[in-house]
Amino acid sequence: MKKFLNKPEDFVEEMLEGIYAAHPEVTHVADDLHCFVTANPVPGKVGIVTGGGSGHLPLFLGYVGDGMLDGAGVGGVFQSPSSDQILEVTKHVDQGAGVLYLYGNYSGDIMNFDLAGELAEVDDIETATVVGNDDVASSKPGEEHKRRGVAGIVFLYKVAGAAAAEMKPLSEVVRLTEKAKARTRTMGVALTPCIVPEVGKPSFTLGEDEMEIGMGIHGEPGITRKTLEPADAVVDEMMERIFAEQDYAAGDEVAIIVNGLGATPMEELYIFYRRISQLFAERNVTIAQVWIGEFATSMEMAGASISVLHLDDELKPLIERSATTPFFKHIAK
Repeated sequence: MKKFLNKPEDFVEEMLEGIYAAHPEVTHVADDLHCFVTANPVPGKVGIVTGGGSGHLPLFLGYVGDGMLDGAGVGGVFQSPSSDQILEVTKHVDQGAGVLYLYGNYSGDIMNFDLAGELAEVDDIETATVVGNDDVASSKPGEEHKRRGVAGIVFLYKVAGAAAAEMKPLSEVVRLTEKAKARTRTMGVALTPCIVPEVGKPSFTLGEDEMEIGMGIHGEPGITRKTLEPADAVVDEMMERIFAEQDYAAGDEVAIIVNGLGATPMEELYIFYRRISQLFAERNVTIAQVWIGEFATSMEMAGASISVLHLDDELKPLIERSATTPFFKHIAK
């Protein structure tokens, strides 16, 4: 293991201390570094809370800021935050209009967010939940409730945050976020494993000439492991599954995220996007918004994912609305 750290057991806390030192627009509550919140809550606005394990920056806490989220429970590497931490974040971000819990489809997160929601009710805080499940590789059509939440959740953050910033009520924020969820699909591919600092060794192995299509962001098994192919062929295989699940008609518009998993050069992500743009052009579908970079990583894993949001007249303005967080900046055109 070759990493820039002090002690493996201090990895998460020291990372958080660095973020707080660099970004005064965020802070923590309850004397707990893991209770990550905006320093500038907006009275009367629906609060939005996410959470999950560390090791995925900028997911999850990186999207707390103006026009997106209000707080995040921060777990250990690939570990869920506790229900108490989520509750403390909830109390801080509640500004009288209720709180939306928006997180990925993982059992530990579901359990702890559900418990936090029950405890919040005791304090007369209304909560609602939307669980991201965009990973088409993790379950077949018709069983979307079993799918993992991966990089496509950033689209949900964007839609929910924009709707809340427009001071829409909790029920409307939920409706729009659920709509974005239903129209978002992601496929990923991995080239190398990652190493959890406190473990000190890879959680799996891939051959020098191998790739795994559909691998999850914690190293969950994908659909197939095969010899590495040219970039266009890899994109074609990934996009085939996305195209099979959404009816992208001529004249439609989409938003795209090409996401690096932690150790993939930007050059390679743009090679991916080159082919993605060709495939949509062949279908006369317009790419109205594209983000290319690292949005949901897996430590130092080499690989990439493609997320597609099928836009409509309601979702497009919300995707286009400006947002500024420590790790994400978008200015409306």
